[in-house]
This record gives sequence, C-alpha cells and structure tokens, in this order.
Amino acid sequence: MAERPLDVIHRSLDKDVLVLLKRGSEFRGRLIGYDIHLNVVLADAALIQDGEVVKNYGKIVIRGDNVLAISPVEIE
Repeated sequence: MAERPLDVIHRSLDKDVLVLLKRGSEFRGRLIGYDIHLNVVLADAALIQDGEVVKNYGKIVIRGDNVLAISPVEIE
C-alpha cells in the first residue's frame, strides 16, 4: 500500500527535517507540529544556504503556502 504524504510527515514528528521553500530558502529543524495546510512548526530551526547554517531561529512557524518540500534528514 502506498504511503500518504501526511503519513510521512507524521512519522517525522520530533525528528529533524529539511523544509524547502518556493523562493529557494531551506530550513532545517525538529518538526514539532503541522496541519493539513502544511503549516509547519520547527524547533531549533536554522536557515541553510549552500549546506551551511547562516542563521539560527529557535522555534519558527512556516506558512504552508511557502512550502515546496519537506524531507526527513539524518544528521551525520
């Protein structure tokens, strides 16, 4: 049986995710909440550019209209 998108996101709760935005920005953080509109709440969020952290935000809410993709990440 195929997985549904929200199932993948739900399994990522309390884990690190990478959120890609339509304008090309990337945020990495621990997913602590989401809704059906893909509004997401990240804890320990950081803005990533060229694979490097350029700014730390702590806790942020990203409006779902801006989300292009959400990916579970493994921190090495």
